Amino acid sequence: MNTTSITAASRPSKGLHIILWILQVLLAGFFAMAGFMKLTTPIETMAAQAPWVLNAPSLLIRFIGLSEVLGALGLLIPSLTRIKPKLTVLAAYGLALVMVLAALFHMSRKEYSAIPINILVAGVALFIAWGRSKKAPIPDRQEKIAS
Repeated sequence: MNTTSITAASRPSKGLHIILWILQVLLAGFFAMAGFMKLTTPIETMAAQAPWVLNAPSLLIRFIGLSEVLGALGLLIPSLTRIKPKLTVLAAYGLALVMVLAALFHMSRKEYSAIPINILVAGVALFIAWGRSKKAPIPDRQEKIAS
């Protein structure tokens, strides 16, 4: 019996792959834009839209921006190239953690209106991590060659 063949029942649905790709692109775009803004915008300019930045160390804001940009790249590049696609799962978990920390930060400042978006974005990131690790993983380029 050939163990490398995949039965139709165990094959992930094409629809789930499409949904996950759409969510990966949207979430990557969201974090790339937010991160790029935190990396490049002067703190005083950012404070007009997000007053919390005035009370946070500027190095922390830049670090958060860098983390968001790298997370966005991690959502797409490993899966697109099929080189270490499991890194996409780790990037999704990392971005979910960023959102949990953001929610805790907003709670500490009694900015409760910001928390639902943090929870929503964390949920999308966790769905991507689950989908790409359990239901519709992207095979590594080396695995495809070996098959």
